[in-house]
Amino acid sequence: MSTVLLTGFEPFAGDQTNPSGDAVVRLGAAWNGPARLVTAVLPVDFARAGAELIELVATHRPDVVIATGLAGGRDAITPERIAVNLRDARIPDNAGHQPVDTASIPGAPLAYASSLPVKAIATEIAASGIPASVSLSAGSFVCNDVFFTVAHVSANTPGLRAGFIHVPWDAENAPPGAASLPQADITRALEIAVITTLTYTSDLDVPAGHLA
Repeated sequence: MSTVLLTGFEPFAGDQTNPSGDAVVRLGAAWNGPARLVTAVLPVDFARAGAELIELVATHRPDVVIATGLAGGRDAITPERIAVNLRDARIPDNAGHQPVDTASIPGAPLAYASSLPVKAIATEIAASGIPASVSLSAGSFVCNDVFFTVAHVSANTPGLRAGFIHVPWDAENAPPGAASLPQADITRALEIAVITTLTYTSDLDVPAGHLA
């Protein structure tokens, strides 16, 4: 049986909830899919998040890692295509760190592509009636840092596929005026992402680029 490691994040920037961590916990409690699902909620902390994820990979030896996080300005589920080797924090993390123009992993490549079938994931989620599209930027905060870290581990671990998915606010906890989706839809989208990754050994040959 395959093992999938699915992670989300704790709340940050003064928020009381984080829909990524909440959805991961809910899916872990309800999971009855075709794999062993290991779930974890990571700290929003440059110094700890990537290190904790590396420890989880070493402990559980997953075949797939899907990390998730909040993109508060988005209105859809967005599998990320590219992780960049950059820390450039607009706000401090939960430990007060605010790195500017430093590397996630010194000496590592400038960027990695996700090894998840991101186009298939977006297509399958959208087909279920939940808004989804492929994203070309995971930002430069802790989400991207974790994405780059696990992509680096994946690139050096034969057989390990890994990537990142951003989720919007959940409607039940979104700030006033913020784009959002129902909690149940976010959880269902992550379930679809896991199953799609286990189903597709290669990605769809369809366009998913951006003009700007």
